[in-house]
Amino acid sequence: MNTEQDLQQSIKNIPESPGIYQYYDQHEKLLYVGKAKNLKKRVSSYFTKSHDSHRIAVMVRKISRIETIVTETEFDALLLENNLIKTYQPRYNINLKDDKTYPWICIKKERFPRIFPTRKKIRDGSEYFGPYASVKVMRTVLELIKQLYPIRTCKLNLQQQSIEEGKFKVCLEYHIGNCLGPCEGHQDEEAYNQSIEEARQLIKGNLNAVKRRLQELMLEQAQNLEFELAQKSKEKLELIEKYQARSSVDIPNIGNAEVFSAMTDATHGYVNYLKIIDGAVIQSHSMEFKRKLEESESQLLEIAIPEIRQLYNSDISELYLSHEIDISLPNTRVYVPQRGDKKALVDLSIKNAKYHRLERLKNMQSTDPERHTNRLMKQMKDDLRLPDEPRHAECFDNSNFHGTNAVSACVVFKNGKASKKDYRHFTIKTVVGPDDFASMAEVVYRRYKRLLDEGESLPQLIVIDGGKGQLNAALGALDSLGLRGKITIIGIAKRLEEIYYPGDPFPMYLDKKSETLRVIQHMRDEAHRFSITHHRNKRSKNTFRSSLEAIPGIGPESIKLLLRTFGSVKGVKAASPEDIAKLLGQSKAQKVAQYLSES
Repeated sequence: MNTEQDLQQSIKNIPESPGIYQYYDQHEKLLYVGKAKNLKKRVSSYFTKSHDSHRIAVMVRKISRIETIVTETEFDALLLENNLIKTYQPRYNINLKDDKTYPWICIKKERFPRIFPTRKKIRDGSEYFGPYASVKVMRTVLELIKQLYPIRTCKLNLQQQSIEEGKFKVCLEYHIGNCLGPCEGHQDEEAYNQSIEEARQLIKGNLNAVKRRLQELMLEQAQNLEFELAQKSKEKLELIEKYQARSSVDIPNIGNAEVFSAMTDATHGYVNYLKIIDGAVIQSHSMEFKRKLEESESQLLEIAIPEIRQLYNSDISELYLSHEIDISLPNTRVYVPQRGDKKALVDLSIKNAKYHRLERLKNMQSTDPERHTNRLMKQMKDDLRLPDEPRHAECFDNSNFHGTNAVSACVVFKNGKASKKDYRHFTIKTVVGPDDFASMAEVVYRRYKRLLDEGESLPQLIVIDGGKGQLNAALGALDSLGLRGKITIIGIAKRLEEIYYPGDPFPMYLDKKSETLRVIQHMRDEAHRFSITHHRNKRSKNTFRSSLEAIPGIGPESIKLLLRTFGSVKGVKAASPEDIAKLLGQSKAQKVAQYLSES
């Protein structure tokens, strides 16, 4: 981006999600990396206020392009910011040249494993859990493990031969009950490893059993009037509930790897790339592809992977993908993970691909509305399995109040947008009582009978607000007009947003974030709003008329004259007998005045 207008457009399209933002200058040099709980608000703040700091003001003037990486949590954004600053040393960031990083819990790979905190990860097969934003939380977990499981703290090399030869002696930890003495053979390896496994589950976050134990201990201490101990147990419980050991941007059990994910819509495909070094995400890049032959996600990856690897001159030998591919990559191992840490990385990549697509669509909508409309119509055609693009679509909704003043509304959408001048409302004429199905059949019949009689164009899509019953009633009306099969008709049930098709007992569920569903929901909501508005107006009008129609000797023309002159029944009541007499004559004026004074 090299213009102020382009930069402002980019800011508008930034998601309101946690993540990190990167500022680049016109020479594509990274100026600054920052984290945010809400990316859109944080980035916007740089451009919507004056800065007291001269250094920040200078940096903002240099920004030419903004890039974001979306994360699952604010803590993940914190870790990712730390990784990127250490990797790229941006000019305007604090220089993080020291080796200090966030702490981890290590289960050492050795006989009778130890469990201890560390800030350094050594690739010797040991397990690392974290990282932890709070050292206090980590130490609480370690203290809890110490209280629950007798794990050794010494660094002795407890080989079986050395134990049998009596080379070791138990220490103070054994005598005070914190260790069961495996160094002298007082505890066998199987029992020790069982304690390690339970501790491992606790560290991973399987805390229900531990929480129950703490709650029981707290209650027992309170009953024994040991309130200080009970308070400490309560504090431990609160910390455990805040405890989180998982991160999707810093995973110690993964070394160097690359992650590729792909997603498609009706016209384009989107590929995201993550670069992982020593288990930490240090780079993200997204690309857009025009689908010329309706290429699948797998085919997009087959095109994008060689291109991106060449772009970054990559020789990393381990790849995690969202879809299977059918190309050979020399000296490379390819995985499509289904669970675990690798799947978490793929999910993070997919999330960034989705946000890249959303950003491109928002940009297209404002800069090239015709292209946006064409893409949306094709997407709706594909999603709803329509024979034609729904350039003209209509939606119906009924409204009544305890079976009275039954009305219906038809809203019209053209090219995915509301065409309010074409909206129509109906007063139900042939149905007595609250019969929603019969009312739907009546208005659908009347609507398309009139379009046929007047030679007007018919819609490509009809949406019925309701489930199978309303849909079948509308379908019967089309049958009687000979239009079945000539117009696609669907129903949308509000509870779970199911899409029903005639003759299909099973509903279709669209992605809750899909544009197609959003358009249908907009149509449904507009039909409901238009119907309710007409219904309220009708009830109000009938209320006004009924008050005056009850006056003996006052006919419809006199009522119209009163309402036109005084505006409402309230206005008529406020009028003087002389003013009413000027309109209706003395005799009728007396009748009106007498009735209103008694009512």
